[in-house]
Amino acid sequence: MYDYRNNIKVILNKTEADDKSLANSLNAIKAIIAMADGGNVDKPKVKSAPKKNANTQSIAQRNADLKQFKQLLMGLTNLIETPGNEKAKKTSLEALHKLTFVPGVGKRYGNVLGKLDQAIQKSKTTKEAINKKIFEDAMKPKEQPKRDYRKGRRYTVIRALSGCNLINDDGQIVYRIKESQIHSLNLKSGDIVEALEDRENPHFEAEILRVVGYRKLRTRDYDPIEEFRYAVVQGRTGQLAITRNIKGQKLRIRGKAITIPVDSSYYQGENINLEDGSIVDLAWYTGDVRIKKNPADAVQIRWIYQVDPPKQSDLSYKKKDKSKDKAAEELTKLDMNLHYQRVGIAIGDNQNEGVLEEIVNRYNGIPIPIDAFEGKKKVMERQIKDLDIVILMTAYAAHDATWNIQEFASKYGVKFAVSSSKGYRSFERALYRAENKLPAYEGTQTIDYKEAKDN
Repeated sequence: MYDYRNNIKVILNKTEADDKSLANSLNAIKAIIAMADGGNVDKPKVKSAPKKNANTQSIAQRNADLKQFKQLLMGLTNLIETPGNEKAKKTSLEALHKLTFVPGVGKRYGNVLGKLDQAIQKSKTTKEAINKKIFEDAMKPKEQPKRDYRKGRRYTVIRALSGCNLINDDGQIVYRIKESQIHSLNLKSGDIVEALEDRENPHFEAEILRVVGYRKLRTRDYDPIEEFRYAVVQGRTGQLAITRNIKGQKLRIRGKAITIPVDSSYYQGENINLEDGSIVDLAWYTGDVRIKKNPADAVQIRWIYQVDPPKQSDLSYKKKDKSKDKAAEELTKLDMNLHYQRVGIAIGDNQNEGVLEEIVNRYNGIPIPIDAFEGKKKVMERQIKDLDIVILMTAYAAHDATWNIQEFASKYGVKFAVSSSKGYRSFERALYRAENKLPAYEGTQTIDYKEAKDN
């Protein structure tokens, strides 16, 4: 082999620091090495990058573009349905900006996309969109509060004229509960309940979770209470009194018929208005010494139902006659006997359901409540086809349920009528029209509602 070491030393000694001298020296050294190796110079092997499949890359890119286009369409759709929706605007703009980077799109449709971008940013909430949002929120079923039953403690109920006391095993009062919290539970003295301290609500000291049992109390441990449910307030302003309930039963205390005057000003409030036709529950302590001398001092209004009172021009009321003042005070009854027909009451979940059921019972019918607010169509159809009469309370029914009830009533030959008011008189008249096959809607037409002869 040729000894090239001396030659390389000479070349390095003569190499200057400029680029040209360095390049010449490098070429000379390469030539010497080639001579020594017989012309074979090892070249560094460069690994070539694996070639990607052009078709695979094209398909992936096309799918990504279609995804952005779909996102843009969905965002625009939501924005049209609810103008000004910030979430829909953000989704649309993100997809639009990504589409501008697709090869060819920005060049061809840049002006159109720019105008669309500005239109999306200028989108504002309309009055119709706000009303729609409020309506949708109102139609959503209310979420039941989550309760941890494991933390509830057991107490015994001691009923008061309004509300109740919860006592522990030692007979000490632990909580006082208002009537508004327990009325729907229909609690009585001796009921055993599980309750949990409610620190978030300043109005109630505790929340009753459930009723778990009953124990008989000694008479000396509580004051027995009597009640008169669904009593009707009658008379003119300043002269209101209670003598009967919606069934026509007289108010009796210790076997004696009693008239209780009502001071409406004492019960006036933001959502409370006692007047002729109001429905209330009465309660009094059985052993109250005032019952014998002045029952009005002992009897207390426990609960006021939120129903519309009948209008003064109501045809079901008797005409005023000075010679029949006493008869005019009594609650009139229509000439109707349902003979135990099954009456469906199309109404939502509310506190007036019991009042309407009592009216059906008053005329010897069998009340069957129908959920006309959240009920499913097939379930509603199964309920209606087995009924004899259906009364629709439009004030408590959803719009789509109204059409479904009319359709099924006609399909199965069920007698049908509509009560457009929340008042018990309106419901009673609707029941009369359905039974006698009169017009379903009262409207402005004159309908003769015959009264029972024993009124």
